[in-house]
Parts: sequence; structure tokens; C-alpha cells
Amino acid sequence: MRIPLSTSLAGLLLLAGVGAVAAQDVIIAPEQETVVREYVKKKPLASVKIPGVELNIGSALPDTVELYEVPDVQYRYVVVDDRTVLVDPGTRKIVKILD
Repeated sequence: MRIPLSTSLAGLLLLAGVGAVAAQDVIIAPEQETVVREYVKKKPLASVKIPGVELNIGSALPDTVELYEVPDVQYRYVVVDDRTVLVDPGTRKIVKILD
């Protein structure tokens, strides 16, 4: 059974588009990042260690890690290995690492 080239190409492009959407970074407005940075300075947290979790955008943090709210920002934060990490509270995935 032969699949026409145009059908194969269309399927490949569809899969590539889905992958590109999944790989997009979350964009945090500079104003929001400034709010987070200033809040974190005022409310410093002790750094925690999370064995087995790599600090990468998209990595999920376990439910055992407490996330802290920043007023008027949709993301939560925690300090891991002395790095402030912004997390999507719905998925618990890291969206930004602030150095």
C-alpha cells in the first residue's frame, strides 16, 4: 500500500506543528518578572533540595514541595538549590528560573 507523498507530508507537518506548540516557552512580561523579583527579595525563603529533579523549564516539581504565592501573579515560587523557580500551580511545572 502506497501513501501519497502529499498525505505523508501533511501528516509530518501536523506533527511538527504540535511539537512546536508543546515546546514553546512561557513568556512572562518584564513587569511581572520585576514584581516577582522584588517580592522574593522582601520575602526570602530557605532553599530546598529536591533529589531526582533537574531544574529545567518544563520539569515538574513533586506535590511534597510547597509553592508560595506572589500577589497578583499567576505563578507560584520556591527556592531550589539557591535558585528562585517560578512554577505553574496547575501543572507544577517550572516556567522560569530566576538567577
